[in-house]
Amino acid sequence: MTRLNIVVLIALVCSSLYLVKVSYESRRLFAELDRAQAQALKLESEHDRLLVDARAQSTPLRVEKVARERLGMRSATPAVTEYVVVPVAAAPAPDVAELRR
Repeated sequence: MTRLNIVVLIALVCSSLYLVKVSYESRRLFAELDRAQAQALKLESEHDRLLVDARAQSTPLRVEKVARERLGMRSATPAVTEYVVVPVAAAPAPDVAELRR
């Protein structure tokens, strides 16, 4: 009878230690999951902020402003437009094979 009690006691101690280990692992994984969810929320909000920032950077007024200030560009007007005229004699006649391509 005492051998049976010792075996049951050893089984009880082993299962208790295993239960403590499993509960500790469960708490650790839950904390890690919570941190990962918080980081995902942070990354999602940063992604949304970057999308809004990208939309703000690509508005036509902003593009025109940057083109004027940084690149020194100006709007095309008839006064600054130069038209290139190709003389008729200099332009070769298109070949029929080239037209079919």
